[in-house]
Amino acid sequence: MTVRVRQVQTPKNFETIAWAWMRYSGILLIPLVWIHVILQDVLVGVHRIDLDYVAMRWALLGWRVYDALLLGFTFAHGMNGLRQVLNDFVHTESARRLVARLLFAFWLVITLIGAIAIIGGVRQP
Repeated sequence: MTVRVRQVQTPKNFETIAWAWMRYSGILLIPLVWIHVILQDVLVGVHRIDLDYVAMRWALLGWRVYDALLLGFTFAHGMNGLRQVLNDFVHTESARRLVARLLFAFWLVITLIGAIAIIGGVRQP
């Protein structure tokens, strides 16, 4: 018995990259989110999280990098998913480009605000 392998050429365009990004970011999100949930909700407890806890946590560079990665991957994953859902309802190519640009601008602004907050850290008197 012989197995035939069919080669499929995939175009190297934005949609292919976005499709691959959804898969890779989804795989990366699983450990990032579960570690976050176990640490924040189970080990520490939501009722104990206050400004002092955040300042103590963000005193370590590793937690800042972790939170920045969590913010970037989750929000980009969500915005890309929203873009793909909206593509089902927006039928003209020019409108799709406009929606994609607006979502990208929204993602960029919110991510920058979050990154500035994480990098800036917590200042206590």
